[in-house]
Amino acid sequence: MSSEKPESDFHSKTNDDVLAAVRWAAAEEIPLEVIGQGSKRAMGHPTQTAHTLSLGGLSGITLFEPEELVLSAKAGTPLAEIQTLLDQHHQEMQFEPCDLGPLLGATAGQGTLGGLVNTNICGPRRLKAGSVRDHILGINAVSGRGEAFKSGGRVVKNVTGYDLAKGVTGSYGTLAVLTDITIKVLPRAETEKTLALSGLSDDQATQAMAMALGSSAEVSGAAHLPAGIADDQSVTLLRLEGFMPSVEYRIENLGKLLADFGRHEQLDAETSRGQWWAVRDILPFAEHQERAVWRISCTPDRGHKIVSDIRDRCDARAFYDWQGGLIWLEMPDGQPQADRIREAVSSHGGGHATLIRADATARRADPVFQPQPAPLAALSNRYRKNFDPKGILNPGRMG
Repeated sequence: MSSEKPESDFHSKTNDDVLAAVRWAAAEEIPLEVIGQGSKRAMGHPTQTAHTLSLGGLSGITLFEPEELVLSAKAGTPLAEIQTLLDQHHQEMQFEPCDLGPLLGATAGQGTLGGLVNTNICGPRRLKAGSVRDHILGINAVSGRGEAFKSGGRVVKNVTGYDLAKGVTGSYGTLAVLTDITIKVLPRAETEKTLALSGLSDDQATQAMAMALGSSAEVSGAAHLPAGIADDQSVTLLRLEGFMPSVEYRIENLGKLLADFGRHEQLDAETSRGQWWAVRDILPFAEHQERAVWRISCTPDRGHKIVSDIRDRCDARAFYDWQGGLIWLEMPDGQPQADRIREAVSSHGGGHATLIRADATARRADPVFQPQPAPLAALSNRYRKNFDPKGILNPGRMG
């Protein structure tokens, strides 16, 4: 292993640049902060690193076969570039990648494919299509040992043995530096409509969403925005997608099914997309950058109970996605709030509470990610040490 500092000065444009940089850092035991465009840099614990390994120059779509529904790209490829290509072929990444730039005080449209995979954060359609992890076919990467490896392939049947791509997804760059990623893409729905119910309480909205998801309407998005989040009155959103005749038929039946929940209206495709983009990108909480934002995953029928418990203890605003199973919570920074949030989650059946936005002081002091039970924490540490024994990749990012 060479200890010569790479000429790229950690602004990698090729896979060999990445391999050389990581090998140098491993030999010198110098930690690296690994970033793409830096749009999600404010997530996780702040790292204490001597150098930054930027993958912004490691960009470009290397394979796209629309008929085979497969796309490969370099890790630093902007998601906007990928989305533009998919739009031309009426295809999409069905897990609905979030653009967290505005929420984190950055510019919209700066996210990269590598950042998407490393955080595994997806949008409203997850309840139907699954997460980012479920759509990864293969990766090429460099471990913290300075070893290049690949996992998976271009089709699902090639994913045999240890599916390392799944393990690396959501690791916030602490296990390996991704260089190439292959994902499954799918046809985009011809149209969409949203049934919007007005004036429901959180409890009533939970019941309505459960009834809709249990019906034959094939709902692809279920969210509830309480009063004061997007408007003076609460709104519960139920999205249906597909061919126009099918959507028209299903939304009429869904409206009849939910008639007892009061007034509702149908949102056309353009209005529907605007509403769901706001939910996907957490735009209701993008304005007040001085307030912390938490992401809580829980059992859908417990979400409103968790929020009610938190509101009784401290100042908080919240809205719900994934039929109530995903809570976006906005509140002041501070350790007491972190403790209260996790106490509330635990008392209502458990779940995961992650601090998504806070100032650097709070992110240093608070456990950003849900603390793991001791056996699971020990397993995670062993897994991390196998990939990065010297702890040079984004050290401390996940705590």
